[in-house]
Amino acid sequence: MSRPQVSVRLVDEEHQGDLVDLWMENRAESGGGSEAALRVVSLHALTTALQRPDVTAFLAILDDTAVGYLVLKDSLAGPLTDSTCTSIDQLFVSARWRRHGVARQLLAAAAAHADRVGAEAIVSHVPSQVRDANRFFARLGFSPTVVRRVTTPAALHRKLAASGEAPVLHRVGLEEVIQRRRSQRFRAVRQSTATRAADA
Repeated sequence: MSRPQVSVRLVDEEHQGDLVDLWMENRAESGGGSEAALRVVSLHALTTALQRPDVTAFLAILDDTAVGYLVLKDSLAGPLTDSTCTSIDQLFVSARWRRHGVARQLLAAAAAHADRVGAEAIVSHVPSQVRDANRFFARLGFSPTVVRRVTTPAALHRKLAASGEAPVLHRVGLEEVIQRRRSQRFRAVRQSTATRAADA
C-alpha cells in the first residue's frame, strides 16, 4: 500500500491558525496540557515570531489537513565565526500521521531552505533521552557534535564556592561606573581634538 501524498508549504497568514493548532497539540502531548498551551501560544506571538527574517516555518499538508510543522532559524554557527547554519527549532508530526513520511518531507524542505540561504550546516537539537528521535536523525546522517549541559547560576555559584574555585567578584558601584564613562568620554574628546589640531 502506497503512502499518502504529503505536500509542504511555507506558513502564510492563511495557515497560521493551523500552525497554532499543531503547536498546541505538541505542547499538550509533551505534558503542558491544552490550557497551558493556550496561554503560551497566541496568534499574535506566532505572527511576531514569523516576521523575524531569520525564522521560517513550514506546514505538512495531507488531504487538505495540516498534519505537521517545522520551524527553522538561520544564524551564525558561533559568535566568532562567519560560518552559517540552519537550526531545526521545532519539528512535530501529529500522532495519527507518524510513520507516514511526514517528517522526512519536512526535513527535505529544511534541506532546500538551507541550500537557498547558503547555510553550511543543518543543526537539530534533540534531547538525549528521546531515543526514537535520536535514532531517526542518526539514520538521516545527523551526527552528534557537542553535549549541552545545563545548570542554574545559583547552582554554579554553590558548586564553585564548595570547591574553593569561586572568584572574588568586585562589585562596581554606580558612582564608579559613571566616573569610568566620564573618563572615557574625556579621553575620546581629547584624542579627537588632538587629531584635528594635527590635521590643521
